[in-house]
Amino acid sequence: MAETNTNERSAEQIAKNKRSQEIRRQLPYHLMMAPSVVLATIFSIVPLFGIIIAFQDFSPASGIFGSQFVDFYNFTRLFNRADFSRALFNTVYIALWKIVLTTVLSIVTALLLNEMVTKTGKKLVQTIVFLPYFLSWALIGSVFVEIFGLEGVANKLIQVFSPGAEKVDFLASNDYFRAIIIGTDLWKNLGYQAVVFLAAITNVDPTLYEAAEVDGANRWQQCRFITVPGIMTMIILISVLNIGNIMNAGFDQILVMYNPLVYETGDILDTMSYREAMVVGNDYSLSTAISLFKSVISCIFFAVSYKLAYKFNGYTIF
Repeated sequence: MAETNTNERSAEQIAKNKRSQEIRRQLPYHLMMAPSVVLATIFSIVPLFGIIIAFQDFSPASGIFGSQFVDFYNFTRLFNRADFSRALFNTVYIALWKIVLTTVLSIVTALLLNEMVTKTGKKLVQTIVFLPYFLSWALIGSVFVEIFGLEGVANKLIQVFSPGAEKVDFLASNDYFRAIIIGTDLWKNLGYQAVVFLAAITNVDPTLYEAAEVDGANRWQQCRFITVPGIMTMIILISVLNIGNIMNAGFDQILVMYNPLVYETGDILDTMSYREAMVVGNDYSLSTAISLFKSVISCIFFAVSYKLAYKFNGYTIF
């Protein structure tokens, strides 16, 4: 009996020692992560308390604790607005096109870069397509406003190929505004996602390509049956994360490039929220209600996309 108790205590001691060793091994990683956790808590978690403004008749003078609760009145006002359905449609329409085109074309770009033979050319092209990602919309948005203005490069090119043609103010036309927004966003973000997929391609086992060459597979077949399946996990991850942003159509980009003439096709929930809080009437309650509505819908889309990824491909993040 005593021997049994001794063995049990020894087993418990060994388990404790293993846990202590594992904690010591992981401690540096947790310490490196700590500043990010603290900053995320301060700037992302704590401000969530401000959601309460969406259920109040908020007054800056009274503050959160002194403002009157109005239950769901602000959401009723939001859903009854004549421009709400228009802004919701524009948000989903623009965001969906951005997600689809950026994801598909970034995969194609990564596959093409992977097929480049010369390292110098590959690095040069990779740098060129990745560089716009580091530029802010405050800068490049202003550049595109000039390019597509009445006296911009776009109209000058039209005059070159069609002398006498009438000038077009592209960013003041509902026929062109969405296409410009989607196209310029694609130009800016394509390189970033392409580099992510390219990094995933480098993790594919090179012996698979060697075996495929021995079996007589050409480059297209290797790409189709080895490269694409090899990065499928990353494709699913990026798709899930992108679908979670279905309600984010690009506030900073549209704010810089839009104007009242294109509200019909360019006004989104974010710009509506901004105008209500900062421009029209300092209606912080309605602005917060719009943001909360967006967040709830985005969370639902993210959960559904994650569930579908698990159901059809067995993919899990946690």
